[in-house]
Amino acid sequence: METVAREETRTAKPAVRSTSFHAVALRHGVFEKTTSTNPVEIVAWCLERKANIVAVDAPCGWSHSTSSRQAERELKIAGEKIHIFATPTFARALANESGFYDWALNGETLYKLLAPHYPLFDGIRPEGPVCFETFPHAIVCALAGKVVPAKPKAANRRKVWHARAYDYSPLPNIDFIDAALCAVTAEEFRQGSTRHFGGRDEGFIVVPDPVMHQAPPVVRPITPLFR
Repeated sequence: METVAREETRTAKPAVRSTSFHAVALRHGVFEKTTSTNPVEIVAWCLERKANIVAVDAPCGWSHSTSSRQAERELKIAGEKIHIFATPTFARALANESGFYDWALNGETLYKLLAPHYPLFDGIRPEGPVCFETFPHAIVCALAGKVVPAKPKAANRRKVWHARAYDYSPLPNIDFIDAALCAVTAEEFRQGSTRHFGGRDEGFIVVPDPVMHQAPPVVRPITPLFR
């Protein structure tokens, strides 16, 4: 079973961090979801579901010397660059008083809590549990085999579910939809159908392998969500 924790920042004013973490688990083709402002609860939720792979939509590291990381500069699908948030150095993030980087700092907290149970992906497929960084827009592009427009975001995301016959009705908003994309990428990772960008120093970004998705997807029956 694979699961994902996606964090979304909702900053009311500078220096105040109030984050809602959206999590989706993919179990036997069915999505389960939860949300919490407490990252400890998100990690516990993953453990309760005996998750093996956790994919996170947040930077897993900081730039060491520039305004972006190697993974962000390298991220391409079919040779075309994908626009992605540029992660600064840790010092620059801390020095920003507007709260702009609070979501990335909250993501760092989540990774630290996951680490004892899900070691961060270091470029080598592990034998046991693992967590890694991914990016929903890059996932959509990888599954399409080309760079697609980021907007309309919800409509483009839902095309992925239609193409793969997933029942996305349990996903009420874009936060859960993005989290589900990450869960699908965790499943792709389990199957060995992903590629990664970056390096160990600043972290890797993992996305589905576009080459593996050039053939028409296999349509599976929709499984209802049991509550």
